[in-house]
Amino acid sequence: MAVSWIQHRFSGGALALDTTNTVVLRGDAERSFDRFDDPVEIGRFAEAASGFRADELKGRTLAAPDPHAIAGKVIAIREATDRLMRRSVVDGVLAAADMPGLLNACADGLAGSRESLSAAAPFGAAPEPLAFEAALAVSALSLLSADTMSRLRICPNCNWLFVDRSRNGSRLWCDMAVCGNRQKARRHYSRRKQEVANA
Repeated sequence: MAVSWIQHRFSGGALALDTTNTVVLRGDAERSFDRFDDPVEIGRFAEAASGFRADELKGRTLAAPDPHAIAGKVIAIREATDRLMRRSVVDGVLAAADMPGLLNACADGLAGSRESLSAAAPFGAAPEPLAFEAALAVSALSLLSADTMSRLRICPNCNWLFVDRSRNGSRLWCDMAVCGNRQKARRHYSRRKQEVANA
């Protein structure tokens, strides 16, 4: 069944984090599943990300004409990014042992790319679409900036990674409209249940 790549699925704040979040309920062995189990979804995700991540990509569109061919590279970058970033949120530091995995996966994603990258155009400025695996590598590497690292969070509702870009750095949920409201509803239900039990 095709995934509906809606705005909520791009709540991570960066292409690389949106990609790590394609594993739903990561860490919950009984309920977790991978939206990229069908590699065709990689191409559909890249197409949707071209719109939802237009600011990050500086208007470049993403291309994944043969998702089956790049699935290994995409999954390798996704898993290395998740491992490094998730541990950094939990431990408060980057684990040096996880760095080679990310750097090697990103190098594979960029291999063969003819893009010219700069601070002003981190995803290049060529008019043609950018290979998804190359964009994913650039986005993953951009997460290593001190400012971004200090703003990485794990949503307590869905376990997704996201960048807290709020002014005071106090954002709790990846998406207030979805995860925040679900937690509010749970708390309300729990209070009502307690009130009934105490009555």
